[in-house]
Amino acid sequence: MLKDITIGQYYPGKSFVHKIDPRVKLIIGLFYMVSLFFIDSFILYGIAIVGVLLTIMASGIPLKVFLKGLKPLRFILAITFIINVLFTKGETMFSIGPIAVSYQGLYLACRMAIRLIMLIIGTSILTLTTTPIALTDGMEGLLSPLKKIGFPAHELAMVMTIALRFVPTLIEETDKIMKAQMARGADFESGNIMNRAKSLVPLLVPLFINSFRRAADLATAMEARCYHGGEGRTRLNELKLTGKDIAVLIGVVVFFGILIYANNAFELV
Repeated sequence: MLKDITIGQYYPGKSFVHKIDPRVKLIIGLFYMVSLFFIDSFILYGIAIVGVLLTIMASGIPLKVFLKGLKPLRFILAITFIINVLFTKGETMFSIGPIAVSYQGLYLACRMAIRLIMLIIGTSILTLTTTPIALTDGMEGLLSPLKKIGFPAHELAMVMTIALRFVPTLIEETDKIMKAQMARGADFESGNIMNRAKSLVPLLVPLFINSFRRAADLATAMEARCYHGGEGRTRLNELKLTGKDIAVLIGVVVFFGILIYANNAFELV
């Protein structure tokens, strides 16, 4: 299950989506996530899903890669769905003993599930089509105006990108430790919640130790290469906005702007 996590991984390719300026993709990703919270119609969600599917097709990445990334989060999705169904009051649809399911609860649960799935897939599109170096340059480029007031734009972008970059590494490390512990008789699946929590202790201790060791090695490597932050730093490939990047940005903003306007102007189911 750990290998199914796609956030933080990069899928190599030469598609149109891969070539979009990382600053544009970051802005689109932020606008996309905010827009989802202003839409509450299933019809408009369906239109947005079509747009996401077209983006996936344009990226050249198989759809199963994105669906695989949803597997580790299926328990969170299920718990969120159940909580919204059971604890949202409204007109009762049916009841089983003391448990009552309302129309409003089912509607809210479905809407939240779709929203979470779209957020996960949208984030995966960003990370799968953008290298960690490009993400760093894009974040720094967007935050660079704040440098005038002393904001550490480069350092913040570097920290965020390193954290994102090490997600696949930590997942792989966790998988190796779990297999080593299971070979020694450890059981991570049977028993109640408390027993499962206790069984994770032999997993977390070596994982934290290896994480700190990797952090120390990375710091030593950066110092050995005379890294001193963004001051005076040059880049091999400078970011340059093209007409296609601006057209994509405007198109996406207009697309979701229309959806938000339609959501507020019309009563859609």
